[in-house]
Amino acid sequence: PFDACRKVSTTADRLSLVRFDCNDYSVPVRLAHHTVVVKGYTEFVRIFRDDRMIAEHDRIWEKEDIAFDPIHYLELLERKPGALDHAKPLHDWVLPESFSLLRNRLEEEGRNRGTREFIAVLRLLERHPVAKVSTAIDKALSLRRCNRDVVAHYLYPDEVHTPLTFCLDGR
Repeated sequence: PFDACRKVSTTADRLSLVRFDCNDYSVPVRLAHHTVVVKGYTEFVRIFRDDRMIAEHDRIWEKEDIAFDPIHYLELLERKPGALDHAKPLHDWVLPESFSLLRNRLEEEGRNRGTREFIAVLRLLERHPVAKVSTAIDKALSLRRCNRDVVAHYLYPDEVHTPLTFCLDGR
């Protein structure tokens, strides 16, 4: 079927932004300086790399505007944790209150290590929805020591553990 969109091949710049119709759209930082294909539909813009969708944003109809997805920049934050409070892509990011509670607790316990641990928790948002991670954080906050591994543990459903048994009949 006909794909009713405007397609443009372009390259992501050093800031992990792709220009389309005089506006910039973010892509994951690992794809900076890579060639991508942008498909502009009436409602949204999708960005592809090797026939795989890597980003989707609401279409901007004004000129010279930027659409950031904060999740695209979390990988970079691991290397530069000091940018957590000052990074422009994260400026308007609204997260549930449990995230700020977790950050405060981690930074009280470990200072700089706490900030890095909080960024590791944010990286869980690359694979899980915000609501699910927030619920896992709420469960983890009830413990005395809380870290990324504890939050990740609560993200996975409880599986019934059945111990392995060996049948030794006739042996």
